[in-house]
Amino acid sequence: MRLTPLAAHTPEAVRAALAARGWETQPAWFAATGVQSLVVLLEDVSEPERESLVRWGAKTGAEVLTGEGWALVGAAASRLAPLARPDRLPPGLERLAPELGRFLASYADPPRRWEISQGVLHLDHPVLIGIVNVTPDSFSDGGRFATVDRAVAQAERLVADGCELLDVGGESTRPGAAPVTVDEEVARVAPVIEQLVRRGLGPVSVDTRKAAVARAALAAGAVVVNDVSGLAFDAALAGVVGAAQAGIILMHMRGTPDTMDSLAVYRHVAADVAAELGAAAARAEAGGVARERIVVDPGFGFAKTPEQNFRLLDELATIVGLGYPVAVGPSRKRFLGAATGRPVEDRDRATAVACALAWERGARLFRVHDAALAREALRVAGATTSPT
Repeated sequence: MRLTPLAAHTPEAVRAALAARGWETQPAWFAATGVQSLVVLLEDVSEPERESLVRWGAKTGAEVLTGEGWALVGAAASRLAPLARPDRLPPGLERLAPELGRFLASYADPPRRWEISQGVLHLDHPVLIGIVNVTPDSFSDGGRFATVDRAVAQAERLVADGCELLDVGGESTRPGAAPVTVDEEVARVAPVIEQLVRRGLGPVSVDTRKAAVARAALAAGAVVVNDVSGLAFDAALAGVVGAAQAGIILMHMRGTPDTMDSLAVYRHVAADVAAELGAAAARAEAGGVARERIVVDPGFGFAKTPEQNFRLLDELATIVGLGYPVAVGPSRKRFLGAATGRPVEDRDRATAVACALAWERGARLFRVHDAALAREALRVAGATTSPT
């Protein structure tokens, strides 16, 4: 008998082993995801439910760690699956089935496309989102692309380097940034969006928190709204997006650019951010945005310390577990400078590394300033997850 350890961090290792021994593609993949070990955190658990979970764990061999009102359950996905079936649930766990079923379904078959106005972005490969800041005070490139001609030239470079979506922003959200009026923000972004669409450089996203700006940008040809506030700033924004059947990126942030640094207090950063993003997605759906048009973004650098950003990057699978496509925007952020000692203008290599790590953990969209470096890193990362 010969023993070969497999790489347990990825279902691809099991899939490859089965495929090499004659299994067909789809059965091999579902079996591989089935034996993958998962850990889920259950909260608001009643005492009878907790006792039922402990009995189930003792019977099945699953790991169950509990405390008052919560439980951690660790087991292979295939062992957890019966808890998502009402006909196989142990008595007393009826509340668990719907939520666990939703998670396991998205885990086994994650979103493969993102619907936007008049089109779709496929997520079977890394999708680069190019940053086009038309602000005078952006933290990274403030003022460099503040005219229409310069913004268009930058957009052309980003598209040439592989960007599939261009994100035009007219209000800086760096710490301490001053707010911009609606009229000023529209005056900055609308002419640029019109030119990008006219030149066939789209699709185009608008980076705004404001319903009135989003409405003007969509009229100018934008097909996505990227809201750094996760619909917390302007309650009318969801209705604007829903009516236009546009895509939306919901980013996690607490407070405003002025106050966010003081709000970086979490019990468990990944779980807390996931809960708040889940609430934002629920607001979007309640406001008329279809689920397939929603992307979530954990908001690296927004109301998070460097240590919290790195913890969130490592635990990104918690955000992926919400079941929506995940975008990340680590580009040139302070936490990368904290790790490398590099100034803001010299963080593109670190950004590319962060993007590659995020891809491995389930992110599919990447908002960057330098697309060429990120594309190379993501091609290498993507090659490790492509079936052979």
